[in-house]
Amino acid sequence: MNIQQLEYLIAVDKYKHFGKAAQACFITQPTLSAMIQKFEDELDVKIFDRTTHPIRTTDAGGEIIKEAQKVIDSVMELRNKANFLNNILAGKLNLGIIPTVSSYVLPNEIFALLNKNPQIELNIKEMTTESIIKSLKSGELDAGIISTPYAAADEFYQDFLFNEELMLYSANQEAGKKKDCFVVPEDIDVDKVWLLEEGNCLRTQFENICHLKENSLKPGNLEFLASNINTLIQMVDKVGGITILPEMGVEQLSAEQKEKVSRFIKPFPFREISLIYYKPTYKQKIIDELISEIRGSMEQRLNYYKDSENYVSIKPE
Repeated sequence: MNIQQLEYLIAVDKYKHFGKAAQACFITQPTLSAMIQKFEDELDVKIFDRTTHPIRTTDAGGEIIKEAQKVIDSVMELRNKANFLNNILAGKLNLGIIPTVSSYVLPNEIFALLNKNPQIELNIKEMTTESIIKSLKSGELDAGIISTPYAAADEFYQDFLFNEELMLYSANQEAGKKKDCFVVPEDIDVDKVWLLEEGNCLRTQFENICHLKENSLKPGNLEFLASNINTLIQMVDKVGGITILPEMGVEQLSAEQKEKVSRFIKPFPFREISLIYYKPTYKQKIIDELISEIRGSMEQRLNYYKDSENYVSIKPE
């Protein structure tokens, strides 16, 4: 029995297919099949039912794979500890990011970090705040990037990343009465607002800014809840209405779309983004490097750091 065999077991259980598992493990299918068969013979346990399509993990096999995953996790922790003791920036970090942040930091800060540190491996998932917290508690994630302050996250360590202005995206420039070209929240037509689905912190922040309750723009027979900002932008472009937009989202707009962006009247609303995790671990060096990369970049990208006195925080809950 060896570590590679355990990795092969986990791969087959994940893909339910020997060929796909072999590709993921960068070996040939005959080699993978032979290694798993040898493992089953050694323990005298049938891990997979090969007569079904897709392949089924047996009940006994499921229990064995749970233990195999624990062994793999322990091996990874040993490697991380060795890297830490040798002052080497390397290892794997499982990271959850809320969708309203991930699409903006992935192409920039995350890839910049990986390019500078090729020995770091990031496993990133887009998740809601509640899912991130649940996955941190279960050990599925090492860290998460969420909008703070958030009461359910108080039990975690929290490292501030950046503050980001919240703006208005509208189909026309008359979405709200304006004073010196800024939008007055109380004057926004609440019958023309597109919001993200329930459970999204950015939705709650928009509701708090403008005292909104629900999406009441329902053209024809359309009932619609969006799960990402880009969809909301398309709805505004095609159907009309208004929505909220984090400042980083402006960078990805076309020149024509940028003309539809307005700032709220001072004090400008902003959201706080932080990285949360349970406790300092042997992955702390990777976490610290990630924090440093994001902080340094955002201080150059965002308006808040040029005029912080004219901003007010909007809580995500």
